Amino acid sequence: MKLLPVLAAVLAMTSLTPAASATGVSCSITTLPVTGPSGTATMSGQLCEPSGGPRDSIQLLVHGGTYNRAYWDLPGVPESYSYQRDMARHGRATFAVDRLGTGASTHPPSLPLLISLEAFNLHEVVQHLRAGHVGGTAYRKVVIVGHSVGSGIVAMEAATYKDVDGVVLSGMTHMPNVLALTLGAALGLQPVFLDNVLATLGSDPLYFTTKPGARSGLFYDMDDAEQLVVDADEATKDQISVPGMGTVAVFGIVLPTTSGIEVPVFNAVGSHDVLFCGALALRDCSNADALRAQEALYYRPQAQLQTYVLPGAGHSLALHRNAGDYRDATRAWLSARFGM
Repeated sequence: MKLLPVLAAVLAMTSLTPAASATGVSCSITTLPVTGPSGTATMSGQLCEPSGGPRDSIQLLVHGGTYNRAYWDLPGVPESYSYQRDMARHGRATFAVDRLGTGASTHPPSLPLLISLEAFNLHEVVQHLRAGHVGGTAYRKVVIVGHSVGSGIVAMEAATYKDVDGVVLSGMTHMPNVLALTLGAALGLQPVFLDNVLATLGSDPLYFTTKPGARSGLFYDMDDAEQLVVDADEATKDQISVPGMGTVAVFGIVLPTTSGIEVPVFNAVGSHDVLFCGALALRDCSNADALRAQEALYYRPQAQLQTYVLPGAGHSLALHRNAGDYRDATRAWLSARFGM
């Protein structure tokens, strides 16, 4: 399809130049120094904020596996799907990073990209945000937001460094569907060097991505999704370190790392998330109360765990038709807990 390289080119352009297409929204790219496996690396991210002026609080957005920051502001689709621009239109600043190995950030060898390093990188970004190194604003409140694999890394960062004011975990429960994940990895993933879109990255054999056409089954419920969005998702897909993904699965998701989080937590999932919900995952995601009853034992009372279920949505809940309801629920939680 000719659409795919065109959308990939759009993403490449937005990773290099400022963007401000939504009314009342200002977006720009910032590159920060962080610690890489063998010295200083760079982490790129997109800041989106209300054009009326800076705020004293910000959300740090962390994408999942085989994604990059485009998950939060997908090019080539209606802006109603953009988490970043929607938050900015409602007066809230966000900073969406490309994790190391993805997007416009440094691409080191895959083997050292373990959860410990990725969590430390996020800790460094939090310090940059508080010091005013992103957009010139020294943010007083930082809430860290993860999706899927990114949620596991976010949990480790918050539990280890205790430097954020709140945590949002999306696309994650503590009991993944092992069968779905195993089949998904076996049938839906391939080494990047075999991929017709990403082979030019020259990545080592332990970087993987999704096979063409696999994302709809893994990440979406197509009754609640548009093919246009799935195509844009495919065009902007990225790679993931297999060793890193393994450490996140064990230490960030399955083990009770979240018990070390001492700030409020908001946990959101799609009711039809085949990777983390359903009978095979031992997780009832039919409603927020059922989800909280199953997940609360993994958190301390200080987390004041609040759960949310987006009806009909699959794993990548931010890219479904009714994603606006998920963003509204997140905003309500931010306002109630932090006045953000």
